[in-house]
Amino acid sequence: MINFSQLYTANIDSLLNFGCKFTSDREMIKDCIQDVFVKLYVKREELDSVENIKSYLFIALKNRLNDEFRHNSFFTDTDVDEAADHNTIYYDVENKYLNNESEHSNELKVQHYFSQLSPRQRKALNLYYIEERKYIEICEIMGMNYQSVRNLMHRSLLRLRGISNNMKVCAEAV
Repeated sequence: MINFSQLYTANIDSLLNFGCKFTSDREMIKDCIQDVFVKLYVKREELDSVENIKSYLFIALKNRLNDEFRHNSFFTDTDVDEAADHNTIYYDVENKYLNNESEHSNELKVQHYFSQLSPRQRKALNLYYIEERKYIEICEIMGMNYQSVRNLMHRSLLRLRGISNNMKVCAEAV
C-alpha cells in the first residue's frame, strides 16, 4: 500500500522544479501537483501496474500542466508558446529519462534471468554474446568439444526463454 504523505514529501521538490520548466506560475504548478496526487489517490487501486512511480508522477504533472494551458483562457499566447518551447525541450529530456529507466529495468531482468542459469551456461553466453567469441574459441576456453558447446548454448537459450515466459505469465496473473 502506498503511503501518500511519504510519496508526496519525497517528490514535491522535484515536481515543483520540473513544473517550473513549463511555467513560472508556482501557484498553478502547486495546484496541478495537488490534482495529480488527488487523482493518484482516487485511482490507487490501479497503481499496482505502475513500475516507476516517479516517472508516473512527472508524466502526470506534465499532462496536467498541458491541460491547464489548453483549458484556461487567461493564459496569454506568450505563455502557451513558452510552454510549447519547454515541452519540446523537456520532451527529449523526459524521453531520455524514461529510456534510461527502461534500460535499467531491462538490465535488472537480465541479471535476474542470468542468476538462474548454471555457471557454465552463464560463461558460455557471456563468451559468445558479450565477448563476441566464436564457437571454436569457446571450445578452447571451456575445454569442451564443438557439439557440446552448441548444445550448451542451445539449452542456455531455451532456459532463458523459459524463465522469461514464466515471468510474463506470473506478471499477467497478478
